Amino acid sequence: MTTSSLDLASLLCSRLCHDMLSPVGALSNGLELLADEKDPEMRQRCFELLEQSARISADKLKFFRLAYGAAGGFGEHVAVAEARALVDALVASNARITVNWQVSSDALPKSAIKTLLNFAMFGIEALPRGGTLDLAAEWRADEAGGHAAEIVVRAAGPRIAFDAAVGRALEGTLPEEELSSRTAPAAMLHQLAQGAGGQMQFAIEEDALILGAVLFDA
Repeated sequence: MTTSSLDLASLLCSRLCHDMLSPVGALSNGLELLADEKDPEMRQRCFELLEQSARISADKLKFFRLAYGAAGGFGEHVAVAEARALVDALVASNARITVNWQVSSDALPKSAIKTLLNFAMFGIEALPRGGTLDLAAEWRADEAGGHAAEIVVRAAGPRIAFDAAVGRALEGTLPEEELSSRTAPAAMLHQLAQGAGGQMQFAIEEDALILGAVLFDA
């Protein structure tokens, strides 16, 4: 699968707009309700809903800025704490998902952070009924004298939801004509892995989705 940078960027923008439509729409609806509402108690409730929608919008924008964009510069390491804060913010309002972290480094290359964030998003989406999201990553010296980032994310819960097309895009076997805004993040990760001399893998079990990546000299 070969996709031009422009086409991939366009699809990623479409995905971002799709995911931002709900919280931004809630802001718009809340403002309309607030303009017509006179009851003090209901107005207070509107303010609370507006605050919640604004927070969700900001959290998602921060997440996508690093997961898809150029936040943190090019070729730099990014603090794992930053990625953790972004993922934890996404699931803060979903008490049905428990997130566990096991990362041995304080910082990882930006390509590894992007992979970790997108894997986390895939995992969250795979748990419509809740469950456990385990994220692990390691940055180590390899046998060739360079370095490698190893990333594993496991989403476990009832009725795992994972589009097979996303998996094929991740492995690079999805035909270019079938690429969409839904599969664009996985296609981006595949290209990222190719550039880092690594690979992406996934496996689906009865009650779990497992995502793995190895990026050399990431």
